[in-house]
Amino acid sequence: MIFASDNWAGAHPAIASALSDNTHGFAPAYGNSLLDRRVEQRFRDIFERDVAVFFVATGTAANALSLTAVNKAGGVCFTHSEAHVIADECGAPEYFTGGARLVPVEGPLSRIDPARLDEAIRRYSADFIHAGRPMAVSITQATESGTVYGLDHIAAIGKVCREHGVPLHMDGARFANALVRLGCSPAEMSWRSGVDILSFGGTKNGCWCAEAIVIFDPDKARDMPYLRKRAAQLFSKSRFVAAQFDAYFENGLWLSLARHANSMTERLAAHVEVSGRLRLAWKTEANEAFIVMSDTTRDELKNAGVVFNPWHAGANAALAPGEAIYRFVTSFATTAEEIDQFGKLIA
Repeated sequence: MIFASDNWAGAHPAIASALSDNTHGFAPAYGNSLLDRRVEQRFRDIFERDVAVFFVATGTAANALSLTAVNKAGGVCFTHSEAHVIADECGAPEYFTGGARLVPVEGPLSRIDPARLDEAIRRYSADFIHAGRPMAVSITQATESGTVYGLDHIAAIGKVCREHGVPLHMDGARFANALVRLGCSPAEMSWRSGVDILSFGGTKNGCWCAEAIVIFDPDKARDMPYLRKRAAQLFSKSRFVAAQFDAYFENGLWLSLARHANSMTERLAAHVEVSGRLRLAWKTEANEAFIVMSDTTRDELKNAGVVFNPWHAGANAALAPGEAIYRFVTSFATTAEEIDQFGKLIA
């Protein structure tokens, strides 16, 4: 029973087949193949507008290069204190930007509070050169706490960004999971709500190694080809990334995989709520559940072969002595049988 991370899951068979199908013959390198071009058009169709698309290998590369593309000398990026870009990327955004700083802005359940964001940005006056200057805001969708920014929330943050003249970046490593939760279109959850640049993730949702940077104003993407090349993220055989996205989007597979992952977390949460021994730290909204349990129960589950990880942050969950919060993540590969087996262990 593996609930450690959706990164632990393999590749969906359709995506593995697409990779195999493209191993034969020759194709122009460095993003110039017909398949690359076709997938770029698919991104335009999905987002209902012209966009610039750049394939990269990892979510960290997508985030770091996205922020590099909008960086300024003395740049300051505002993000939640629990966001992946500030807490789990080993300083990659700071490294790639050549010294931009990440400033935390708080808000419940890993979501930035727009009023606090406005207050934080106002601290950096254009007249005070010593502090630096705002260059971006970054939000994570779905968040590190498994919660989702609603469209109104994104729009409120986008409004603050426009008032201060800074772009809004979305870390969409779990973009699909948030999208199916909200039941909206990709356009509504991104540029129509004020997002300027998106790290679009596929790896956590059934791809082998497929991430993309999507810039919603192609005129602002002129430096990205050079930034990507300098960062060693320009693949010679990029058609193999394109092949994954081609299968990912075919017949809405990406949305089906995300719905399944989310539903498995909902199923897991239902078992927790009736167990009497465990409880949810807060409500599940995507494909991650955060569960409070005692040290004794943790050891019992570990010994039974359940794989999960402790969680270092979270809401103001009331914890008794000997209790802690643990993260359980489901994926496209998680089965209902696996969830119900776990349910029997905790019943």
